Amino acid sequence: MALGRYNRVDNNNNKSSSYCSTVTIVIFMGLCLVGIWMITSSWVVPVQNGDDPAEEKKNQLKDQVETVIVDSNDRDNKPQFEDKPNDLRKDGPEKNLDVSLAKDKGKANLAAEENQEKTEEAKWDKSKKDNQQFNSVGGEKNVYNSENLGGQGSENNNEKPHSIKDDKKSGSDYAEKKGDESTSRTYGDKVDKNDDKVSDKRSADQVKKKSSNEDSPKGDKVFDKSFVDQEKKSSNEVFPKGDKVDKNNDNGFDKSSDSQVKKSSNEDAPKGDKVFDKSFDDQVKKRSNEVFPKGDKVDKNNDNVFDKSSDSQVKKSSNEVFPSVAQSELLNETMIQNGSFTTQAAESNKEKNAQSSSNSSSKDYSWKLCNSTAGPDFIPCLDNWEAIRNLPTNIHYEHRERHCPEVPPTCLVPLPEGYKFPIEWPKSRDKIWYKNVPHSKLVEFKGGQNWLKITGDYLTFPGGGTQFRRGALHYIDFIQKAVPDIAWGKRSRVILDVGCGVASFGGYLFERSVLAMSLAPKDEHEAQVQFALERGIPAVSAVMGTKRLPYPGTVFDIIHCARCRVPWHIEGGKLLLELNRLLRPGGFFLWSATPVYQLKAQDVEIWKAMIEQTKAMCWELVNKTSKEPINKVAIATFRKPTSNECYEQRSQQEPPLCPESDDPNAAWNVPLQTCMHKVPLDPSERGSKWPEEWPARLEKPPYWLLSSQVGVYGKAAPEDLAADNEHWKQVVTKSYMQGMGINWSSVRNVMDMKAVYGGFAAALKDMNLWVMNVIPVDSPDTLPIIYERGLFGIYHDWCESFSTYPRSYDLLHADHIFSRVKKRCNFVAVVAEVDRILRPGGKLIARDDVETITELENMVRSMHWEVRLSYSKDKEGLLCVQKSMWRPTEVETLTYAIA
Repeated sequence: MALGRYNRVDNNNNKSSSYCSTVTIVIFMGLCLVGIWMITSSWVVPVQNGDDPAEEKKNQLKDQVETVIVDSNDRDNKPQFEDKPNDLRKDGPEKNLDVSLAKDKGKANLAAEENQEKTEEAKWDKSKKDNQQFNSVGGEKNVYNSENLGGQGSENNNEKPHSIKDDKKSGSDYAEKKGDESTSRTYGDKVDKNDDKVSDKRSADQVKKKSSNEDSPKGDKVFDKSFVDQEKKSSNEVFPKGDKVDKNNDNGFDKSSDSQVKKSSNEDAPKGDKVFDKSFDDQVKKRSNEVFPKGDKVDKNNDNVFDKSSDSQVKKSSNEVFPSVAQSELLNETMIQNGSFTTQAAESNKEKNAQSSSNSSSKDYSWKLCNSTAGPDFIPCLDNWEAIRNLPTNIHYEHRERHCPEVPPTCLVPLPEGYKFPIEWPKSRDKIWYKNVPHSKLVEFKGGQNWLKITGDYLTFPGGGTQFRRGALHYIDFIQKAVPDIAWGKRSRVILDVGCGVASFGGYLFERSVLAMSLAPKDEHEAQVQFALERGIPAVSAVMGTKRLPYPGTVFDIIHCARCRVPWHIEGGKLLLELNRLLRPGGFFLWSATPVYQLKAQDVEIWKAMIEQTKAMCWELVNKTSKEPINKVAIATFRKPTSNECYEQRSQQEPPLCPESDDPNAAWNVPLQTCMHKVPLDPSERGSKWPEEWPARLEKPPYWLLSSQVGVYGKAAPEDLAADNEHWKQVVTKSYMQGMGINWSSVRNVMDMKAVYGGFAAALKDMNLWVMNVIPVDSPDTLPIIYERGLFGIYHDWCESFSTYPRSYDLLHADHIFSRVKKRCNFVAVVAEVDRILRPGGKLIARDDVETITELENMVRSMHWEVRLSYSKDKEGLLCVQKSMWRPTEVETLTYAIA
C-alpha cells in the first residue's frame, strides 16, 4: 500500500517535471524571440569617457555598427533623431550624439550586448567621481571620435541606456541639438531614416519614466517645428573660454570633432565667449565696447537706419556713468560682463515684441509739416509776422528781435528740396552744398567782396569778407602784429564777432585756438548765419536792438566788428555801452569799419563821434593802423579800463554809472541801459583779474570760485567743478566715444542744452568740434564759469525756439533738461524744436529719469528716428537717437508765420 502510494506520487512528480520542462522551453523560446527582436531593433551603445579603459569593448562593437544615408528631404539636410533624456547630464551642457544601430542577431549577440552593458556600467561607476565634478561646473570630459557612437550615460548610473525613436506625433522635426553651441558632433555618422517606422511602447514608456526623474541641462536647445519657443531655452547657456562653435556646417555638425570639442574639466565657462551662427557676421557688427550691467534694460532697436551696421542686433557693454537726478553725487563706474548669450531667434522675437509695444505707444503722436513763409528756414521767434506787423516801430531794429508765438509750434519744418548730408569739416569751411542753403541773393549782393560764390553744386567760400577780401588769416595775423598783447589762443581765447557775415573770420580763428561767437540778424543779407552754421562755424541769429544780448557781463576777451553796420555812436552810445557790459576789463574792441581809414565826410563824422564816445567811456585807443597793403583796410583797437579811476575823474558823468542794483549778468529780455558798470576791484570778485592763459584756464578753477560757496551739486564750489569735470571725462571717454556708435569725425556743431559747468564741452576739447553751452534761464547761472574756462555759451528758455536756423547742429546733448522743461512747457513743442535745429543724420543724447526717457523715445520713434541706444538703471535712463529724413505729409498752416 505504501509502495503503491509512493508509486502514485512518483508518477505525479514525473508529470510535474514534464510540465515544468515544457514551461521552461516555452519561456526560453519566448526569451530568445524577445532577444532577437531587441537585437534587430535600434540600440544605443552608452558613451564612455575618453580616458576610460573600456575602449576595447567599444572596438568589439565597432563592426556591428551600420550607418545609412539621411533622407535628403530632411530640413537643412541634418539627421533627424531624438535624444534620450536619461542620457543627458543634469548640470552639464548637452552633447549631440549620433544613434548607432546594432544589426547582429542571435542569442550570442544578445549575451554579448548584456555583457558589455555590465562592463560599461562598471567602468562608468569607476569614473563617476570625475563626471560629477564636471557636472558641478557644467563641463564635459568626454571626447568622441567617429568610432565612439551612442548616447551619453545618464546621471543615474544604475539605469541602462534604452533605444530612442522618433515619434512623429510629437511634432518635433529635430531633437535637442546642443552640439551646435557647446560641442561638435562626429562628422560622417549617419542615422537610418527608417527608424521613423519603428514603434515601441516599452521604449516610449522608459523614455517617459527617465524624463520625469531627470532634469534637462541648463540652456538646452530643441530644434523642432516650434523652433522659436524652444530656442528660448538657450538663454542660460555657458561656453568654455575660447571655444568657437560653428553653425555653418550644412550637415548640422562639424567635420572635426576632436578639434572642435575642447573643454576644461575644472573651469566655469567665462562670460563673453562668442557663438557664431549662420548669419553671425551679418547680424552682429559691434560698433562699441559698451558694457551694460546685468538686469539693466538695453534697447538697440532701429526704426530708420542711416548706418548699415545699425541693423546689427548687438549685446554691447557699457562703462556708462550715471549721475543721480539731483546729481549730488557722481556715481562710480560699474563694469559687469555679459555672460550667457541668447539665440538670435530669441533676441529677434523679444525685439519684435518691444518694437510692437513701442510702436503702439507712439501712435498717440501725429506730426504735421509746418507751412510758413520762411518754409525750410523757419525760425518761430524770428518769423512771427503777426507780432512784427503789430510793432509800433522798428527804428531800433525791433523787427529783427525775438517775438515768440504764444503757442509754440508742434509741427516739423520741411527740408529743402534735394537736401544732402552736410560736407564734413574742414572741407565745409570752403564749400557747402548749394541745395542745403539754396540762396543766391547774397552771392549777387556780396559777390564782389569775395564772401561766397556758386560753383556747380556747391557754394564756395574763398575765405574773404568785406574787410579781408584776400583772406581771413592774413587779416588775423595783421591784428596780432598791430597789437601783440592780443596773443591769439593764449591771452585771447573767447571773442564776440558782431555783424559776422558768413563768419569767415571766426572760421579761420580756429587755427589760432580761438573761439568766436559770431552773430548777425536775420535780415536782407539772407541766411548769412545759416551759411556760417552749414560751414561748421559757430553763429547765432541776433541783433543789437533794444535788449541786452543773451550773455553775462564781462566774459568776452575781445569784441570784433569789421564792417558790422552798427551805429555805435548814436543815442549816447547805447549799443557801444552794451559792448562795454560784455567786455572784460582789459579786453579789446577791434573796429575795422570804413570810418577808421576812409576820409569821406560821413566816415570822418562817425570817427569823431566814436572818439568822443569811447573817451567818455574811458576806453583807451591803443592803436590805429594805416592801411595794410593786401586787404587795404586799417584797424582801430580800443581797450576797456581795469580800474574805476578814470570813471571817478571824469568832469561829466556821461554816460553815467549804473546803480549798484543793476546786475550786469542779467541778460534775458532785459532792456538796454545807457550806463556803465563799475570795474570789480575785490580780488575775490570776477573781473578783477584776467583769466589764466589757454589752455590752463580750462582745468584750473576760477580764482573767484570760493570754497565758501556751495556748488550746483552741493559740494564746495571748486570741488563741485572738479568733480563735474572728472565725471564728464569718464562719461565721454568710456561711453560716448565708444558706446554710442557715433562717428565723431562727422560731428562738428554740438550743443549742450543744459551745460552747468561746461564739463561735457571740456571733455571734448581735443575733438575737432565746438560746443554751444546753453544755460537755461531757470537753472543756476553758471555761464560766467563756462566763459572763464575758455568756453562759450548762451542763455535760453527752452519753452521757446532757439535763435538759430533749422538743421544747424550735428549733435544735441540733453542732461536732465527734459524732465524739468516738461513741467512748465509743452513737451511735444520742445521735441519739435529739437527736430528743427538738429540735422538729418544728427544725434540726440538724452539723460533723464526713466519716465521722461520713455516718453521721449516714443516721440522720436513716431518721427521715424533711429534709436541707437536705450538704457535704464536705477530709475535713470540714457537714450541715443539719430534723426531721419522723414517728414510728415499732412500740413499745418501757421497763420502767424505767414508774411
